[in-house]
Amino acid sequence: MGGTSPCASCKLLRRRCAKDCVFAPYFPSDDPHKFAIVHKVFGASNVSKMLQELPVPQRADAVSSLVYEANARVRDPVYGCVGAISVLQNKVSELQMQLAVAQTEILCIQMQQQVQDPMVQQLPTPSPTSGHGDGTVGQLSVDDIRYDDKQYLLHNHHQFINSSSWLEGNFNGDDVVVEGGLGN
Repeated sequence: MGGTSPCASCKLLRRRCAKDCVFAPYFPSDDPHKFAIVHKVFGASNVSKMLQELPVPQRADAVSSLVYEANARVRDPVYGCVGAISVLQNKVSELQMQLAVAQTEILCIQMQQQVQDPMVQQLPTPSPTSGHGDGTVGQLSVDDIRYDDKQYLLHNHHQFINSSSWLEGNFNGDDVVVEGGLGN
């Protein structure tokens, strides 16, 4: 800043802080850790070059991104931010799989209740064109599924739950194929 207190980068690099110091607006002297971690990962020279190449309005966002990436690199030197993103994507996939299993279990319970009801015989099969009028097919209800299809789903549900891919956590939502006239 050129005043009495040098910015965090100039303080760490032990140099005089000039009035036109590119680091001063983004690395204040009261937060030396912020520059120290960016310097450790990227180097002061590289950060200086990056900031000078950017328009002034974009520099604050760039510094924020550099600080975030530097912190991620310190936590995970190999993958950095990508490692954190990967962990979150895996959690989303896991939760989607748990949701699909829960929905399948609910459907199976509903179908078991329908099978136990002696009044239920043949239920109509939904046509591929039924739906919301926009070309999409709505969610199937228990009433839309034929008795034979229910038996098929119940049988395959138990096979799915007991399969090795389920136990090993290799489930991919694209792996589920419903056959037997359910009108995908």
